[in-house]
Amino acid sequence: MDQAQDVIGWFESWDRMQNVAIGAIFFYAFIVLLVRILGKRTTSQMNNFDWIITIAVGSLAASGILLRDIAIIEAVAAIIILAAAQWFTTWLVLHSKLFSRVVKAEPTLLTHKGEYLEDAMKRMRISKEEIASALRQHGMTQLSDANWVILETNGEMTVIPQKDTTIEDVQTMADVGRPQSLPN
Repeated sequence: MDQAQDVIGWFESWDRMQNVAIGAIFFYAFIVLLVRILGKRTTSQMNNFDWIITIAVGSLAASGILLRDIAIIEAVAAIIILAAAQWFTTWLVLHSKLFSRVVKAEPTLLTHKGEYLEDAMKRMRISKEEIASALRQHGMTQLSDANWVILETNGEMTVIPQKDTTIEDVQTMADVGRPQSLPN
C-alpha cells in the first residue's frame, strides 16, 4: 500500500464523522443521565461486579458510536438491561445474605497485631510491599503500628491502628474473613 491509501483509511467522509460526533454526544448525555438515575454507587469505589458492568457499558456505548451494524437504539437497550441487572443485583445483595455471599467477595484480614497472615496474603495475591505501602499511606512506619490490615471488597486496603482491643470487640470487623485461630 502506498501512503495515499493509508491516509484514505484514516478518514472516510464528513458524513461518517458527523454520525460519530452525534452518537458520541448522545451517549455522553445518556450515560450521565443513567449515572444520575442509578445513584452515587455508580461512581464510588467499585467492587468487581460494578467494574465489570462499567466496562461493559463503555464497550456498548463505543459500539453504538462507531459500529455501523449496531443501531444506537440496540446499544441503548443493552445498556439499560445491564443497568437494570446491576440495580436488581445490588437490591438482592441488600436483601439476601446468601446472594450477597455469592456475588460479593468478603473483606480479608491480611495482618493481625503486627504479624502477616501469609495464607491470606497468598490467597489474595498481596505482597508485603503492598501492605507496607498501605501502612505508609496511613502514616505508619511499622507493621506493629497497625492492629489489622484488611483487603476490602473493592481492592483497597484498610489499616486499623494499634489499640488495646480484640478483633471480636470491633463491630466493623464482623464481616471480615479471617483464619480460625489468630496469633496472639
